[in-house]
Formats: sequence, structure tokens, C-alpha cells
Amino acid sequence: MKARTRARGLALQVLYEIDLAGHSPAEVLKERLEDEPLGEELGEFARQIVFGVLPIREQLDIILTKYAPEWPLDQVAIIDRNILRMATWEFAVQKETPVKVAINEAVELAKQYGSDSASRFVNGVLGSLVDHQNEISQVIHTKG
Repeated sequence: MKARTRARGLALQVLYEIDLAGHSPAEVLKERLEDEPLGEELGEFARQIVFGVLPIREQLDIILTKYAPEWPLDQVAIIDRNILRMATWEFAVQKETPVKVAINEAVELAKQYGSDSASRFVNGVLGSLVDHQNEISQVIHTKG
């Protein structure tokens, strides 16, 4: 597994635990990094994802609901919802990851952590967001 993919996987685990159990983000990240040391640069990348996504979760969910209304987020698996949030944050907010890379990485995470159909689902939802990348960025930066 590629190094940045491992960092994304760790960030996903952190976001999942926070969503599921409401634990402290800093504590969960610290524990995950102790369990799976990534090195300074990759640990920082995982931290950026976690603390980039957390403060704008509600806005990301509103965007996901707006552009993918056929998939009610309250019925989406927690793991899939967090994969979608992470990828959307990467390509529309952080903007350091090319869209295709963010989507491919999200699909890989879905294959690894999600159900059998999760990768197709994630690919479909993110595909519907691509054309709205600039609008998503503006909405989050204006309200964020």
C-alpha cells in the first residue's frame, strides 16, 4: 500500500471513531499514530485530513446531500460517509490533490474498509461532485 494511502486509511479510522464514539480527535489521532507509526510527514498529512474535515463536516454533508440526493446521508454507512468527506475535502477544499487521485484513493479506501458495493457507490457520488468543485470550494470557504 502506498504511503499516502496508509495515511488516508489512518485518517479514515480516526474520523470513523470520532463519528461513532465521539472520542477526542486529538487523542484518537495520537493513539492511531502510536499503533501505526507513519513518520513525521505522513503523520502530518493524516492530521491535516482529520482536522481539515472535522470543522466542516456539516457543510460537507450538506454538499454531498445537494449533489447526490439519491443517497440520503443518514442511510450511508459511517465509513462511506467519511470517505466521501475526506475526498471532497481533498479536491475541493485543500486542493493539493488532483481530483482523479482523490477519487481513486477514495475508491481504494472503500474497497479496503467498506462493503462489497462501497467502491462503486463512492465512485458514483464523487463523480457527481466533480463538475461542482469550484462551487463546493466557494461554499465552504464562504461559510467556513
